[in-house]
Amino acid sequence: MLLFPHKIVFLQCNSICISMERTIYTKLIEWKNALGRKPLMLLGARQVGKTYILKQFGSREFKNLVYVNCHNNDFAMNLFSDFDIERIVYQIGIQMEQQIVPGETLLVFDEIQEVHNGIASLKYFCENKPDLHVAVAGSLLGISLKEDESFPVGKVNTLRMYPMTFSEFLSASHREKLSEAIKELDYDTMRLLNVECVEWLRQYFFTGGMPEAVAKWIETHDPVVVRKIHHEILEAYYMDFSKHTKTEVQRIRMVWDSIPVQLAKENKKFIFGVVKKGARAAQFETAIQWLVDAGLVIKVNRCNQPRQPLKFYMDSAAFKIYLLDCGLFATLCETKPSDMLLGDNAFVEFKGAFAENYVLQQITASAQIPVYYYSKDGSTQEVDFLVQTPDRVVPLEVKAEENVKSKSLSTFVKEDFKSLNLKGLRCSMKPYIDQGWMENIPLYAVEAYFSRS
Repeated sequence: MLLFPHKIVFLQCNSICISMERTIYTKLIEWKNALGRKPLMLLGARQVGKTYILKQFGSREFKNLVYVNCHNNDFAMNLFSDFDIERIVYQIGIQMEQQIVPGETLLVFDEIQEVHNGIASLKYFCENKPDLHVAVAGSLLGISLKEDESFPVGKVNTLRMYPMTFSEFLSASHREKLSEAIKELDYDTMRLLNVECVEWLRQYFFTGGMPEAVAKWIETHDPVVVRKIHHEILEAYYMDFSKHTKTEVQRIRMVWDSIPVQLAKENKKFIFGVVKKGARAAQFETAIQWLVDAGLVIKVNRCNQPRQPLKFYMDSAAFKIYLLDCGLFATLCETKPSDMLLGDNAFVEFKGAFAENYVLQQITASAQIPVYYYSKDGSTQEVDFLVQTPDRVVPLEVKAEENVKSKSLSTFVKEDFKSLNLKGLRCSMKPYIDQGWMENIPLYAVEAYFSRS
């Protein structure tokens, strides 16, 4: 699937205006123009840019934007006392001193999960005022959807937003042409500009894709400033642990803090004993699911067979957990900025965990397709990821170090599942090559590869 053209929005950092191209903008346009459109729920972790993109979308694509922040807002707390949509819209118009006109206005509710009946009201917006464009967002909206409040099943459209991808990072860094060449999988150009591409990738490993960190890096190129932003975001996540859970706070923190150790192992399968000696799955399942629902981690289950649909062959008892963002992962690991920005340490340390986290982040954000992993019982053989594209299952191995031999992948494709005629994929620092049974692509091309699958 080809990526759609991007809409350019802007992030102001002091006196510097930095263009931020987000691929999700096109999906927002599609939602606006869709027949049978319903209220939109924009899901995603804190600080990935949900509020910003909705404000930009509203101000650029509509005659007027009406923005209601429900956080600590007495007006919003009492707004949904009933589901009289005409009353709600009328009172918002008076409060905000704006005309709310269907077809001309985007009505945005931010942090809507914080007000009683806010989410439930979307059913009535859909049924009683379908011509009004309504969008909602919230830092823990994914958590709220699991709670007791009535959810408007079948009455909303949903989109999920992630940290900026590598291509979005390049575009924000004024390397649009290089970004386009990679998106087009122009391997000849990539080979010619490989040194430059690796340098940009190294920077992305450090900054990650959180918009504020990216913007500050482009503005200052000061790793201390960027790392401070990462710490502030992680601290906000810690505050969310306490704010939105009571009985599970300690367990969520223990799971979260164990992630660097889990991924530093040769076998990255999540081990409950690493979280707490003698721990059992039942003690921490809720905590892990909380982190998944909050969008803070990506859970990758084991799959026993590389056949579509992979979910039929999922082993729910075995899984790996990665962070939503490689920059936050580096900060959580307390990795020195110099180790990330100088040399190849970022690519090879932690048994390749940084590279794996990066690859998964790109696939999840750009293609949003099922990803699992494979390991053979009674053996050390493991394939890092099994990716289900619309056309095929792709066994994927991530190799960031100099040694790119793919013994596990070779055995998997050529012997164990030879009858399935699978074609493997290796992401490494090497240039593109097609070996018949396997393709090798540069690490920085993984987003483009799966976006076009």
